[in-house]
Amino acid sequence: MEEKINAALADVRQVLARDGGDIELVEVTGDNIARVRLMGHCAGCPGARMTLKGIVEQILQEAVPEIKGVEAVD
Repeated sequence: MEEKINAALADVRQVLARDGGDIELVEVTGDNIARVRLMGHCAGCPGARMTLKGIVEQILQEAVPEIKGVEAVD
C-alpha cells in the first residue's frame, strides 16, 4: 500500500514543487489514515489544510481506495 501511496504522492509533489513545497508519507495508521508531512513553502501555509483535503486526499483515495483520509503531522 505504501508503494502505491508514494507513487500517487509523486504526482502531488510536482504540483507542490511549483510553489516551493514538498510532501512525504510519514506512515499509514492501522485504520488506513495516511499521515503526511508538508515541507518547504507548504509547511505552515494558510492553504495547507485545503490542499490536503481538496487535492492530496482525493488523489490518494483514487489511487488507493483503502485510504480513509489524510492528516498532516509536523
